[in-house]
Amino acid sequence: MIDGPYSLLTLLGALATGLMAGVFCVFSVMVMRALAALPPAQGVAAMNAINSAAMAPAFMVLFLGTAVVCAVIAVVTFVLWPEDGTVHLLLGSALYLFGVFGVTMVANVPRNDALMRLEPGAPEAVAYWPTYVREWTLWNHVRAAAAAAASIVYMLALI
Repeated sequence: MIDGPYSLLTLLGALATGLMAGVFCVFSVMVMRALAALPPAQGVAAMNAINSAAMAPAFMVLFLGTAVVCAVIAVVTFVLWPEDGTVHLLLGSALYLFGVFGVTMVANVPRNDALMRLEPGAPEAVAYWPTYVREWTLWNHVRAAAAAAASIVYMLALI
């Protein structure tokens, strides 16, 4: 079992990744389903508004702050190479940094950018909307699962 300040950092990592898992899960199981049920022009307009709101400090601090915590855990683990929990700590960090942050950058953000360039009622937006919902939600499922798994393995490092 890890102890001292390192255990507090790990606990923070577990809590932050768990919170992000909840955010992504809610989006996958409720928000995207609700948006998909709207007429395409309304769904596009609503998702663009959500994506704009996501750039606010409250979400960005949580999303990026969690990435920083995971990166710090990974670096400290490599430097200290603790007797207990090393695999869990490195795996938790990798799950969030690659499975959440990386997936966001290479899968979700490009789709958000493409949607933002479309006028909500335009034929291109209406045609793109079903593809966007399907693909964006699939990658969001990956983010939710990766964040949940990161939280679990961080917790396992604590026991």
